[in-house]
Amino acid sequence: MLALMPARPAATRPPIVLIVADAAHSTNPALTLSKSELYLDAVRRHGGDPVPVSVATPPVERDRLLGEMAGLVLTGGPDLDPALYNEPVAGATDIDAPRDKLDQVAWREAERRSVPVFGICRGFQAINVFSGGSLLQDVPSHAGTPYGRGPAKTHDMEIDPNSRLARALAEGSPEGLAATDEDDDAVELVVNTYHHQAVDHAGLAASLRPVGWAASEAGRLVEALESRDDRWIVAVQCHPERTESTPDEFEGLWEAFVRAARENYSEPAA
Repeated sequence: MLALMPARPAATRPPIVLIVADAAHSTNPALTLSKSELYLDAVRRHGGDPVPVSVATPPVERDRLLGEMAGLVLTGGPDLDPALYNEPVAGATDIDAPRDKLDQVAWREAERRSVPVFGICRGFQAINVFSGGSLLQDVPSHAGTPYGRGPAKTHDMEIDPNSRLARALAEGSPEGLAATDEDDDAVELVVNTYHHQAVDHAGLAASLRPVGWAASEAGRLVEALESRDDRWIVAVQCHPERTESTPDEFEGLWEAFVRAARENYSEPAA
């Protein structure tokens, strides 16, 4: 069961832009909408005002919303174009150039105003690429079961206990986070996996800090990252909005993100 946070007055709910897929032009509009709604619900239940933006949003409206956002969520979706990290296509599929451009526009505006950013799956990969990193274009064992076609595939994720991520996850657990092994202070949680592309240590951007890892046939993958400075940037390769296959501790991550957005937010003058 999720430990829902108390409802807050609407006036204190920071506007949080979520870059989502354009349902009208997807092969399964109903599924696309339901996926997007999971992200919106996560923001709502932690006191944020979710603002979905897609490639269908008119540019003038898009720019207004990005200019007013207190936080940004880069969500899951298709593969990033390898040209963004100066590589030829070698495993990437279903590339969506308009979505790449939209994510870049949103990322740059968030950077310009030091807005908190939460990256999920594709969003995790996008943050790394936009920061100067690269991707492994195909790691088949992590692709898992397509969402909506059966139980999620899961694996262990090791988490750095001295990280912004670990502190946030501890908020979502009544007992806090405990080390998995008495000889090691790292903690592990079981997370879902829906990605076939990944970040390894060689491809991690220099400005980002690895704080979560998982094993794979391609070696040890970075599955969580955060900024090396004080700015709130956290990203995870798993899908914490899919609560049926996510540990409750991840509610603490949503809470920490929305709180950072609220602290960043200055309401417009009346």
